Amino acid sequence: MTYDVIIIGGGASGLACAAHLKSKGKNLKICLIDAGDRLGKKLAATGNGQGNISNLDMTAEHYHGGNIALVDKIACEDPFGGAKLFNCLFAADEKGRIYPAGKQASALVDDLINTVTDSLIEVFTNKRVEKISKPNGFFEVSAHSGECYKAKNLVICVGGKAQKQFRTDGSSYALATSFGHTLTPLYPSLVQLKTETVHIKTLKGIRADCKVSAYLGNKLIKTVRGDVIFTDYGVSGNAVFAISSYVADRHGVTLSLEFLPDFTFEEIVNSVKSHKKSGFDNSELLSGTLHNQIGRAVIKRAGTDDAETITRTLKNFNLSVTGTLGFDYAQVTKGGINMNEVTEELESKLVKNLFFAGEILDVDGDCGGYNLQWAFTSGKAVANAISKRF
Repeated sequence: MTYDVIIIGGGASGLACAAHLKSKGKNLKICLIDAGDRLGKKLAATGNGQGNISNLDMTAEHYHGGNIALVDKIACEDPFGGAKLFNCLFAADEKGRIYPAGKQASALVDDLINTVTDSLIEVFTNKRVEKISKPNGFFEVSAHSGECYKAKNLVICVGGKAQKQFRTDGSSYALATSFGHTLTPLYPSLVQLKTETVHIKTLKGIRADCKVSAYLGNKLIKTVRGDVIFTDYGVSGNAVFAISSYVADRHGVTLSLEFLPDFTFEEIVNSVKSHKKSGFDNSELLSGTLHNQIGRAVIKRAGTDDAETITRTLKNFNLSVTGTLGFDYAQVTKGGINMNEVTEELESKLVKNLFFAGEILDVDGDCGGYNLQWAFTSGKAVANAISKRF
């Protein structure tokens, strides 16, 4: 079986690449191969199943990796670039996150599958690619079940190492490294963080609106505002997921949680003094101001009934980060195929007509639609590059 293009990986970037190649109207014979039983499974789960595909604040500052200038060029031109793949309406919420109007990610997957269901695009699921070679100018792609597929152009968009339930356990990086490509260090990102737990043992399951700042020594790395959920291993919640992008690959990080970020130091001091004057027990001086259990934890850590010391502790509740919950719980992978080894068209500098798209590359984005924007736009960039050659 010989094709013009083989795409390995039926996730967001692979589907986008196939859809854009089809839209060029050049009647290319395309093969899309995926290890799972259904295309786009990870896409269907994105944004808590609501399909957060992009963000109005689409700037390079939200991306991490080896060649951010190239990411900027590919991903940041148009926040609605990925939305143009679909036959539905999109809108942004109050935080700038772009969703389909129907708030259903599975509908986006159905839309893309419908687009790539075509006589010129052959789709093979439950086919795990084990080996790729290029003996005579054509790529030969061998599946675990014995089939061999051939093509002049090959696109590898198999994802990363996060969430192995979507068949992304990191083993497919070997398809690229077998051609001499190097892999940057891999870390889980958009993930829960493990921390010291001595000061939060009584807080399991409690949620708080916090300003979360990450420090490496005295250096501020990043500040995020949002929910923090206390757990038996550390912290979770959208603020923690967001800040994990900046700390997953660092050691010795401290999180500073600021409770009550909308109230000034003086306002909280006065409230504590008022409680004290009214005869509240020392452990209840933050009652009604903070969740009672959080208030008691803050006061216990302060070790005093002094209003200013309690407030300083409340505004700067430090937790040392000891690790992450790992790749099985991470939404994306930090690290990947070295971006310095691909051209501006995302073609390998080592092997002609070999392309990469999506999470397999050393690119990861913040929480809020940035990773899907990269998946869709990198898939489009590869499709544009390949179509020019026919």
